[in-house]
Amino acid sequence: MTVIEIKNHTAERMQKSIDTLRSDLSKVRTGRAHTGILDHVMVDYYGAPTNITQVANVTLIDARTIGVQAWEKKMITTIEKAIRDADLGLNPSTQGDVIRVPTPALTEERRKEMVKLVKTEGEDAKIAIRNIRRDANESLKKLVKDKTCSDDEERRAQDEIQKLTDKSVSEVDKLLAEKEKEVLTV
Repeated sequence: MTVIEIKNHTAERMQKSIDTLRSDLSKVRTGRAHTGILDHVMVDYYGAPTNITQVANVTLIDARTIGVQAWEKKMITTIEKAIRDADLGLNPSTQGDVIRVPTPALTEERRKEMVKLVKTEGEDAKIAIRNIRRDANESLKKLVKDKTCSDDEERRAQDEIQKLTDKSVSEVDKLLAEKEKEVLTV
């Protein structure tokens, strides 16, 4: 592996950590309805676990209600059960062809718990980013030991990797601040 490959690989892994955090934060409820809450609900579709978005149309009815319209009428009860069993704190109800999923308002105590959860997710992402930096620095040291790059090249590469780490950590902080603000907004 060359210095350039190490830097590219490090940047790629850090971006994946940030994308994972973004995905994890999208699952955190904020009190307002958004269709992303149901993205990870799996429905038993003829014996195969299938994502809810592949068997139904998920839309917003209003600010606090999600509407789920099954593409097959016989799937309505299965979808409703899957939403109920997903442990999201949601209680769907069927009205004709549409399953209405009201999102209950969060209490102040629950909002603070959500903020703690968000901060924990962010800290995990920062730890992952720092571990990636450590791995990259070890790879660079190995290159110097194997005499495939000079000490100066290693030092420059470590500086670039540190800048990349700082940029990634600041992006994590920005994501956390946005989500915290969103969770605390009533």
